[in-house]
Amino acid sequence: MSRTAPRLRLCCRSYIVIPARLESTRLARKLLLRETGRSVLEHTYEAARSARKPLGIRVATDHADIAAEVERFGGVAVMTSSTCQSGTDRVAEAARALRGADVIVNVQADEPEITGEAIDQVVDLLEENPSAAMATIATPIHSREQLDNPNCVKVVFDEEGKALYFSRSPIPHVREWNDELLDADPPVFYQHMGLYAYRRGFLLKLAAMPRSPLEKLENLEQLRVLEMGETILVGRTDQPSCGIDTADDYWAFVERRKAG
Repeated sequence: MSRTAPRLRLCCRSYIVIPARLESTRLARKLLLRETGRSVLEHTYEAARSARKPLGIRVATDHADIAAEVERFGGVAVMTSSTCQSGTDRVAEAARALRGADVIVNVQADEPEITGEAIDQVVDLLEENPSAAMATIATPIHSREQLDNPNCVKVVFDEEGKALYFSRSPIPHVREWNDELLDADPPVFYQHMGLYAYRRGFLLKLAAMPRSPLEKLENLEQLRVLEMGETILVGRTDQPSCGIDTADDYWAFVERRKAG
């Protein structure tokens, strides 16, 4: 009887980097809001600490107010350039100092409900798949409103979990719509969650590359990776986290914290 050879698994030294800008377009200074008694940034930092695999956490920022807040709650802040064009650039700048790291996990600062399990999952994906450059997470979409919302980024992937495309448009496009598709098992539609794990060397390479044509059209950095011909692995979770973009998002988060 033949046996399938076990998949090679690498043990990766991983660190979390939280890129944290002070200013935001739709909700001013949102990372410092503290109606719950803790700032949004502190909630995110504490959520990230629940992950088991990463060896440490850094908050990458270019503003003294953010650095002071991180110091206040006992975190580690890394000052980065004010010229960083994106969160990825800021994470890459912080990653240059983490020379012992194999994998860098980018946790969005406005994701206070991210789970440690999701963070560990993206690290696991890269440990189990040594040829992949990057990993992320997706969760099923069960709402037509969410599917049609351009702020909800959608992803499609193959049977091995390799991303095929990310879009702000509903994908896959359904030629003859049926509401039952929203409750299909297995799910048809997936929302991409803004959590990334990169191999450190690839992250530094990515940050040095110019924006790609599809990236410019959709304003999605992950499309640059696909246009480079690299593999993004997509893990699946039934525990979506809600990012805070607007005042309504923030007050909904506050109510969930009070209810919990």
